[in-house]
Amino acid sequence: MATITAALVNELRAKTGQPMMECKKALVETGGDIEQAIAYFRNKGVKTSVTERVAGEGRVVASSTASGHVSAAVEINCNTDFTAKSDAMGKLLEASLHHLLANPASNLNNDPKIKEMVTALAQQTGENITIGRAVAMNNPSGHTGAYVYSITNKIAVLVNLSGKVDAELIKNLGGHIAFSRPVGLSRDQVPADLVAKEREIAIEQAKATGKPQQIAEKIAEGKMNSFYAERVLLDQAFFNAQVFKGSIADYLKQHGVQLIGYERIEVGA
Repeated sequence: MATITAALVNELRAKTGQPMMECKKALVETGGDIEQAIAYFRNKGVKTSVTERVAGEGRVVASSTASGHVSAAVEINCNTDFTAKSDAMGKLLEASLHHLLANPASNLNNDPKIKEMVTALAQQTGENITIGRAVAMNNPSGHTGAYVYSITNKIAVLVNLSGKVDAELIKNLGGHIAFSRPVGLSRDQVPADLVAKEREIAIEQAKATGKPQQIAEKIAEGKMNSFYAERVLLDQAFFNAQVFKGSIADYLKQHGVQLIGYERIEVGA
């Protein structure tokens, strides 16, 4: 009978993501043969690769450098909320974030240390651990900022700004973007086919009430303004009327700030 060593069990666990005792049992059943042990699991209907499982859970983390010129956000996905909230996941997120803040143009999937940490967490949990979206903003002559919806730690927002910026403005702007889910910064960023489809629907709705084409088109333009107000960030009404009543464009103007761009990351979205 083959000796089932701890190293052999760990090797099978790394390849299959199965619990250690199940791996040991499979190796005993197959005489210590790794490939036969994998086949043993497959014959029982067990998915033997952690990468076969949907990584639909996860967490995000985001922050900025002390200068405010660089901000970054990282999403890491896994299979369960338990792992998403674990200390080990937190350490992986922080390491990934610090790496991206120091190297904004880098690819986390190509960094040996991050890859090693991802593999170690997958082996420890038996889950499919993947780096999702990793975004950095670099504005040497302006200001960037980061916001995380701390109740769930599943939504992060980065903003790229010019003008006099403070922490409160970044918090309010990030909170609005997290809550309101805009599809673009300005009207010209909304996909043209979506705009055309909405305008056509609005015209047809007006014509269905007996309005002639010319009048229907004018009515449609009014409806398109409402369409933009729901979806375009600069057109949206600021989400907290107790803080500011008006559009995001007005809010930025009041503070003498220009929003150059933003990124919104949400786990599962």
